[in-house]
Amino acid sequence: MPFRLLSRHLVGLLLIALVPLAHALEVRFEPVAPGVYAFIGEKGGRTYANQGLNANLGLVVTPAGALLIDSGASFKGAQQIHEAIKKITDQPVRWVINTGGQDHRWLGNGYFIGQGAEVMAHADARADMLARGGDHMASLTGVLKDQLDGTVPTLPTRWLVGPDETLNLGGMAMEVKHRGGAHTPGDLLVWLPQQRVVFSGDIVYTDRMLSVLPVSHTGRWLQSFAALQALQPARIVPGHGQVCDLPRAQADTQHYLQTLRTHMKKAVDGGTEIGAAIQTFDATPWRHLFNAAELHPGNASRLYLELERE
Repeated sequence: MPFRLLSRHLVGLLLIALVPLAHALEVRFEPVAPGVYAFIGEKGGRTYANQGLNANLGLVVTPAGALLIDSGASFKGAQQIHEAIKKITDQPVRWVINTGGQDHRWLGNGYFIGQGAEVMAHADARADMLARGGDHMASLTGVLKDQLDGTVPTLPTRWLVGPDETLNLGGMAMEVKHRGGAHTPGDLLVWLPQQRVVFSGDIVYTDRMLSVLPVSHTGRWLQSFAALQALQPARIVPGHGQVCDLPRAQADTQHYLQTLRTHMKKAVDGGTEIGAAIQTFDATPWRHLFNAAELHPGNASRLYLELERE
């Protein structure tokens, strides 16, 4: 092969080799308030490039150690999260709170427990984690491949049992609030009253369409949102989407659920068939949300079935 062609060939191979690196996940925590940070995950689905971490995380730094809100989707992902934390603080991760039972909320637990952290979640998440942990691993195996190596679904070391619990780390108050779940049964809020910042987990979605799962309960989801609304937070770190204020969270999550639930209840009470009920719902105000076209029909169907059971 002539030298010029060989050079072009080698350059092409080099560029191909660099493509995965260019799109590799970079975990970076950005400031939200003094001592409070958030990592904002991608809006799209789980991929090899984003290591299944298409969700938001939180970090609270205190003089007595750090609190991590959600541990990521894998052992290796948790390692990367920890490296990102070390760029913010020298404090050890003392506590981890899992805000729910979805894979990227808790499959990194094993790594942080190995680092000496106490991992907490609401007791209502336990059955969900046990029931779906194997399914999470099975679905992630085809996506993450070798990036899932070392990951073992590991339950929290401390279960919170009440609707409200106040924690204190290094003089920083943190209130954990659970109102029966939302997207998953264990979904909870982490409220920082001094900063007026709330980490909502999957109780709030912005920028992208929320997902109603078979384990979701939209009635309790709206109760959970009402608890958040009562706090009147200055800033909300949602489970998915950009950091926002209360009106944005209401528009993208609360109003969608309320409107869809009202429509489907009327359909169920009136004996309207499920297909007709879905087709007659006006989703125009939420069509701009990422993945709305794909997710809305399933949301509507599962909400209809939920109301049939009530």
